[in-house]
Amino acid sequence: MNKKSVAIIVAHPDDETLWSGGTILSHPSWDCFIISLCRGSDKERANKFKKASKILNATSIMGDLNDGPEQSPLSEKEIESSILSLLPSKHFDLLITHDPAGEYTQHLRHEEVSKAVIRLWQNIQISISELWLFAYEDGKKQYLPVPSKYASVIQELTKEIYLKKHSIISEIYGFSEESWEAKTCPKTEAFWKFTESYQAVKHLNNITLKLVNNLITKI
Repeated sequence: MNKKSVAIIVAHPDDETLWSGGTILSHPSWDCFIISLCRGSDKERANKFKKASKILNATSIMGDLNDGPEQSPLSEKEIESSILSLLPSKHFDLLITHDPAGEYTQHLRHEEVSKAVIRLWQNIQISISELWLFAYEDGKKQYLPVPSKYASVIQELTKEIYLKKHSIISEIYGFSEESWEAKTCPKTEAFWKFTESYQAVKHLNNITLKLVNNLITKI
């Protein structure tokens, strides 16, 4: 029996663990390939990512998109090209990545990566059976990110799995117990699930419309 082939595409090393590490650990039969699109030239983060991937029993690779503190927007073409250059040219049963709204308010790279993946699927430049987008929200910074109660897939982590996930965040990535990452580290993981690209495009368009309406309201 063939293993389920799963690609996880994230903006930064630690995103894979924070938002989906428990789900990956809960499915040891999955054949996982993790891509971090940023920080490839950051030797310290790259080494931590490699160690985390090993614990997650996944093959991994890193890109080096600009991730400076100013977070200037990147072109769609640059992000899509980076994904295509790192992702093996084969069919994946499942691809997991960020949501177009991000997991919290607000990280531009998370949003850009999600949009790029959805566009690539829509344009048949990547081949997948299902797309799962991280489903979290923070009430516009009112609280730490929590799983959306409306998510399509909700993965309750066992105590053993959660502790292993948390240890990657604290011991491998080195975040202190008082850090945002350690406090956020979800005990329940959630995802929006799509089996057709047009569904994901509709989801993206709805989020874009909400953002536009919010901007208009503020004017």
